[in-house]
Amino acid sequence: MPEMKQFFEKLLKTEEREIKRLRAQVDSVSTLEPKIKPLSDSELRDKVQKWREPLKGVRDDFDKREAMLREALPEVFACVREAAIRTIGERPYDVQIIAGMVLHEGRIAEAKTGEGNTLSATLPLSLNSLAGYGSHLVTVNDYLAKRDAEWMGPIYRLLGLSIAYLQNGQYGGERVEAYNADVTHGTNSEFGLDYLRDNMVTDKRNRVQKKLYYAIVDEVDSILVDEARTPLIISGQPEQATQEYIRYDRIIRRLRKDVHYELDEKEKSVSLTEEGIDACERALAIDDLYDPENAMHSHHLSLALKAHAIFIKDIDYVVKDGQVVIVDEFTGRLMIGRRFSEGQHQAIEAKENVKVQSETQTMATITIQNYYRLYEKLAGMTGTAKTEEEEFRNIYGMDVVVIPTNVPMERIDMSDLVYKTKKGKFRAVANEIQEAYKLGQPVLVGTTAVETSEMLSAMLRREKIPHNVLNAKHHEREAEIIKDAGQQKAITIATNMAGRGTDIKLGAGVREIGGLHIIGTERHESRRIDNQLRGRSGRQGDPGSSRFYVSLEDDLMRIFGGDRVKDLMDRFGLEEDVAIEHGMVSKQIENAQKKVEGHNFDIRKHVLKYDDIMERQRTVVYRDRNAVLDGQDLKIAMRKLKKTTGTSRGFSQR
Repeated sequence: MPEMKQFFEKLLKTEEREIKRLRAQVDSVSTLEPKIKPLSDSELRDKVQKWREPLKGVRDDFDKREAMLREALPEVFACVREAAIRTIGERPYDVQIIAGMVLHEGRIAEAKTGEGNTLSATLPLSLNSLAGYGSHLVTVNDYLAKRDAEWMGPIYRLLGLSIAYLQNGQYGGERVEAYNADVTHGTNSEFGLDYLRDNMVTDKRNRVQKKLYYAIVDEVDSILVDEARTPLIISGQPEQATQEYIRYDRIIRRLRKDVHYELDEKEKSVSLTEEGIDACERALAIDDLYDPENAMHSHHLSLALKAHAIFIKDIDYVVKDGQVVIVDEFTGRLMIGRRFSEGQHQAIEAKENVKVQSETQTMATITIQNYYRLYEKLAGMTGTAKTEEEEFRNIYGMDVVVIPTNVPMERIDMSDLVYKTKKGKFRAVANEIQEAYKLGQPVLVGTTAVETSEMLSAMLRREKIPHNVLNAKHHEREAEIIKDAGQQKAITIATNMAGRGTDIKLGAGVREIGGLHIIGTERHESRRIDNQLRGRSGRQGDPGSSRFYVSLEDDLMRIFGGDRVKDLMDRFGLEEDVAIEHGMVSKQIENAQKKVEGHNFDIRKHVLKYDDIMERQRTVVYRDRNAVLDGQDLKIAMRKLKKTTGTSRGFSQR
C-alpha cells in the first residue's frame, strides 16, 4: 500500500498549497479594510458601482471579463465585507473570503455546517452580478430562497445591487422582475422549468430568463448528484384518464413473492416467474403475455408489480390528503407536484386506493446535469462534496476545495455500534436518548424513513420523554423545530431533511454538558448523507458528539454485505441487545456504501448519456425557434440545410 499512501500525501500537499495561495489573496482584501472602513455608505456604493460599466463592456469576451473580475475582486470583496458589518452585523471571516474566492473561480467550496456559506456567497454573487447578466443562487427549497434573500438583502442594497427571489406560484411580471435583479435566489426546479417554459413561448415578450451566466448551487451535492436522476419535465394537457391501472393492480395483489415473482433488492428490480406469467395470462385470458400484441398488458403489469414490490409507503412516498406524494430519498422532503413517470405514479395510486390521476404528455424535458451545464460559470457549496469529486469534475468541470474551519472542530465522532436485530438496536437508541434527556443534553436523532421516525416517537412517548418529530408528514414546522433543537433537554427525531441550510445554535448551559449529540439510527446508502447528519453538531467550535447505530437487519447491511459481521456475531453467540464495535465492522459498512454510491453514479451517467443525444436536438431546435421569435430570417439556413441533406427536414418549402 505504499503507493496509495504516497498518493494521499501528494493530494494533501496539493490542497495545502491551494489554501496557501488563497490565503495570500485574502491578504489583498484585508489590506484594503483600513481604507474602506472610513467611507460613507454612498462612497462605499460608488466603489462597487464604478466596475459596472467597464465589466459590461467586456462581458461577452470571457477572457477579458475574467481578467477584469480578478482585478476588481479585492476591492469589491472588501466592500461587501464592510457592507455586511454595517447592515447585518456580521464580518465575514478570512475562511469565508477564501470560500468566496473558490466560488468565484467556478469551483465547489466544501465548508463545515455553521461556517456561514450563505454569507460567503454574497461575495462572488456581488462581484459577478456587475457584468450585467445577473447572478443566481440555487437553493433546495422555497423557504431558504426567501429567507436568505431577505437576510442578505441589506448587504446588496447598500452596495447599489438589487436582489429578488423566485417562489412557486409567481407569474409573468413577478418572474421577469426577479430575473432582472442583479442577484436572484430560487430553487433548482424554478430555474430549470423557467428555462423550458421560455423555449415554449410563442411571443418573445413572455420570456423571463436572460443569459445563463453565473450560478452558485447551495447544497450542491443534493441538487447536482442526489436529484440528478430526476429530469425536469413540463407536462401538457392530460391524455385520456384510464381506470385500467385498478384492473392490473387487482391481478398483482394475488401474486406471491418467490412463487410468482422474484425481487432483486440490490438492483431494485422485480420480474415474474414462469408461474407468475401463467397466472397473469389466465387472469387476462391471453395466450402469450410477451406477444407484441400484448405489450400494453406486460407494461401495466410491470408497473403494478413494481408499485407493490419496490415502492414502499412512508419511505418512497406518503399518502397525504388523498394523494400519493413522492418523498425525496436523500432529504426526506415531500416533492410536491412531482410524479413518477410513464404510468408508475398511477400504478401506486391504484395500489393505495386513491383517485388515479390522468396521465400527461411530456412537452419539454431536460436533465439536471444538462441544465446546469448551460451556465457559463457554475459553482457550488456544501458541507459534503469531496466523496463525489470525480463526478463533479467529469460532468460539471468543477473540483472541490475543502475550506478550513474558522475555529478547530471539537465534535467527537464515536464508532458505530452494530446489533444483531433492529429490535435490539432501537432499544439501545431509546436508552441512550433517555440518558441524554436526564442529563439535559439536546439530541438530534436521524432516521432514513418516515415510518422509523414515527416508530421511535411511539417508543419515547411510552417512556414519557418529550420530543419533536420532523419528517415528510410534519415538514411545515421544520424551521421552528430545528431552531430549538440545541436547547437543553430538546429531543428531535428527524428524517434526512434535518435542517439542511439551517444553523442549530446551542442554548444556555448546553456547551457545559457536551453540546448537541447526534444519533444515527441507520447508515444511509450514501456516506455524504451520514456526514450531513453528523455536521449538524459541532458548529463554529461548539462541543458535540455523534454515534451511529446499525443492525444486521438494516437494508444496507442485509443487501450489501453484512455476512462477515453476522458470522462474527454468531461465532461469539452475541444476543440481540449486545453490540459489536470494531474497525472491521466500520470498514464493512463503508465498503457497502461505496458499492451503492458506485451503482447510483452509473445510473446518473446513463441518464445523462441518453439526454446528451436529446440535448443536441434541443440546442438546434431552441436556437432556431428563438431566432424566429427574434425576427431573424432563416431562409438562408434552411436552403443550406436542404442543399446538405437533400431535404428540408419538415420545413415549409415556401
